[in-house]
Formats: sequence, C-alpha cells, structure tokens
Amino acid sequence: MAGDDITDTSHINSGDTAWILVSAALVFIMSPGVGYFYSGMARSKNAVSMVFLCMIAMSVVSVQWMIWGYSLALSDTATNPFIGNLKYGLLLNVGNTAHVNAPSIPGSVYAIFQCMFAALTPALALGGAAERVRVFPVILFCFIWSTLVYDPIAYWSWAPSGWMAKMGELDYAGGTPVHIASGFAALAFSIVLGKRKGYGQEKFEPHNYLNIILGTSLLWFGWLGFNGGSAVASNGRAGMAAAVTHIAACMGGLSWSVVAYFRNGYKFSSFHFCSGAVAGLVAITPGSGYVSPWAALIFGAVGGVACHFAVDLKEKLRFDDALDVFAVHGVGGIVGNLLTGIFASKSVAALNGADIAGGWIDHHWKQFGFQLAGSCAGAAWSFVITAIILYVFNIIPGLRLRIHEDGEITGTDISEMGEHGYKFATLEPVGTRDNMTLSALEQGNINLGSAISTSTHTSTEKPAIAGQ
Repeated sequence: MAGDDITDTSHINSGDTAWILVSAALVFIMSPGVGYFYSGMARSKNAVSMVFLCMIAMSVVSVQWMIWGYSLALSDTATNPFIGNLKYGLLLNVGNTAHVNAPSIPGSVYAIFQCMFAALTPALALGGAAERVRVFPVILFCFIWSTLVYDPIAYWSWAPSGWMAKMGELDYAGGTPVHIASGFAALAFSIVLGKRKGYGQEKFEPHNYLNIILGTSLLWFGWLGFNGGSAVASNGRAGMAAAVTHIAACMGGLSWSVVAYFRNGYKFSSFHFCSGAVAGLVAITPGSGYVSPWAALIFGAVGGVACHFAVDLKEKLRFDDALDVFAVHGVGGIVGNLLTGIFASKSVAALNGADIAGGWIDHHWKQFGFQLAGSCAGAAWSFVITAIILYVFNIIPGLRLRIHEDGEITGTDISEMGEHGYKFATLEPVGTRDNMTLSALEQGNINLGSAISTSTHTSTEKPAIAGQ
C-alpha cells in the first residue's frame, strides 16, 4: 500500500483504474436491473414502486457509504475482527491513497466500486417485502440495515483484519455480504411483515415477462463488472472471472428451465430461464475468481436446480417471500460458498499472483469447513439483526413498514406514490358504472367480457384512449 499522501500517484496503473471505473458503472446498472426484474414479477399495481424502491435504496446507501459505510466495511487500518474504524469517514483520507485490497488504483476508485455493491444489497432484500411495504420507512431502514448488517459482514469477509478473511474463507465478490445477507434479510422481512392479503386464496403471478427479461439482461450485463471488477485490476484473473460468470449464468438458466419443463406441463417459460440465470450468477459469485470454466458448469447447474427446488420451501413452510429472494440469493449464496470450498483452484488465483491453499481439488479439505462457517455466520447475523430492526420499527409511530390494508388492495403505486405504471384504454360508458378502466379490469374488479358487452350495447362511440 502506498503511503498516507493522498496526492501520491506513483502506484496508480491507468489500465486498472479505467477497468474498475467501468466496473463500477456496470454494477450501478444492476440496481435498476433488480427493479425491473422485481417489477415484472410483481402485480401491475405495484410495478412502479418496485423500481422506485431499488433506486431509493441505492441513493440512501450511497450517502451512508460516504458518511461512514466505506470506513466501517473496508477499513484497512482497524485491528479488531468485527468492524472497521472511522478513518475514511466522509471519504476523508481517501484520494489517491491505495487500499491494501487494491494496490494499483486510487482509493477513491475502490471506494466507488465497492459502494455499488453496498447499494445493491438492500435493494435485493426488499423483494421479500414486495407489494406490502411503505416507502418512507424504507429510507431509514436502508441506512440502518447497511450500518448494522452489510458493513459488519463485508468487514468480516474482505477487510484485512476481518475474522472470516483471517480464518481463510474465500469470497471473491460477495457470496456472503451480498447474497446470503440479502436472502436471509428477505426471509426476515417475509416473516415479520406477514403474508400478503389474499395469500393462499389468490394466485400471484408475474404481470410483465418483458420486464423480467429486461431486468435479467441488465443484471447479467452488470454482473460481468460485479465479478470481473473484483480482481481490482485489468488482468487474466478479471477475464477468467467474467468468463465463468457468463458460463454459470447460461448453465443456471438452462438447468432451471429443463427441470421446470418436466415439472410444469412440458412447457418452457422465459420466467424460469431468467430465474435460473440469476441463480447461476448468484452461485458463481463467491468462487468467480477461484474456479475454472469447467467448474462454472457445475456451479450453474447445481445453483439453478437447488434454487428451483428451494422456491418450494415457501409453500411448505408457509412464508410469503413474494419474489423468491431467499430461494435465489439466500440458498444460491450458500450453494456458491460451499462449492467454492470444493472447486477453488490455486492455479486460477495465481493468474494475478494471489496465493491460496485452494479447495478440495487441491487437497485442502478444511476449506469446505471455512466456507460453511462463513455462510452460517452471515446468514444468522443478517436474519437476526434484520428481524430486530423490523420489530423495533413496528413499535415506533410512523415507522411501521407494513402498508395499511386499503393501500395494499389499491396497490403501492397509487397508495404510496400516486402514480400509475401503465396507461390503459378506457371503456366509456360501461353500463351505469363510473368510467371503469382497463387497469381496474386487470386488477380483477370486473369481468372484461361483460364490460365490453355492456359497452357495446349502450354506446356506439369508439372507446376513449386515456391521455387523449
């Protein structure tokens, strides 16, 4: 690491710096990507709010990261094993000074790259509260959750003095701080907030498969920087991380699709493919800088199949994880961590000069135990602390996270934001009723066929189009 002179540029490699800045931009794209993915999975009356919540989370956590998040999560001068100090609070003492994890780029570049990881994580977790969470308390929740959950787990995993890092756990790009933390936070959300109105009586289905495909594409695109950038240099290891990321995503999408094909009436689904691709991306994340391309096929296949069957858990255990965050990110993160303990290769890590003992394929049998310990610790911390935060919020006036019943029926787009995600044609007049619109039809309030029939027999005028 360079000295404390924040103006010193002697250590900076311009190629490495450029790649990490590009990677930061790629990871930024993942936040709206999650929003569109979740938006398509939700019902149409909650479509806008899902994208908005992801952007809110990104903004709040970015401010928190500047104030103290970066310093708490990634301090390279703290000596305790649990949390960082405030040396880099307000991003002071950063500048050109290199972080020990990224010796060839300015500290400011490493800070903004890691900021995007922190900003994405609570957005992932909010999927567990989809369609029934208020916007205003989420702002404070994201700030507190990042401070008490994400920052400590990131420190354990990546800071030089973090206890997981010193133990020997391998987590290249966020299997525990990002995916396990968000997955188990989503599980806590779904349990503490309770089931959506109509759970078990109505069939909740995605409303927009194109949004799901768009969101998946943005996530897949961004993940190349998420994992590839975690080399914090432009080198062969970054290239290998990007390659195995893509391979695992492809295999995850294919494996989930094939299993679902035989379980769901011999039909393929874009939704199943997209879910599997994300599961493959999640699974490969912790091992992306440690495993060979052939191993990425196993990560993708096992991740896709395991997460597919994990979705069934919410039905068997009766918790309403609305958008399957626990199944994909919680279970997928654990699968990826454990597979890393088996397939981590000394030769892949050596592509940028790193020296590791490897996993089972290098006869380092203890590595699996290190991975299991890190996974369990991250899962337990995230679930317990998230549940405590939610229970405390629920007893503070004005901070209760669950939306009121009428607002849930209307949809969070209208009740929380006063906005429609879609503009539909209206059918005027519709019998003796007041200007029923297709949005009302789509929400199931009246029967489309009878409405059209009534309109046809009571008026010869053409249907009016909203906005004309």
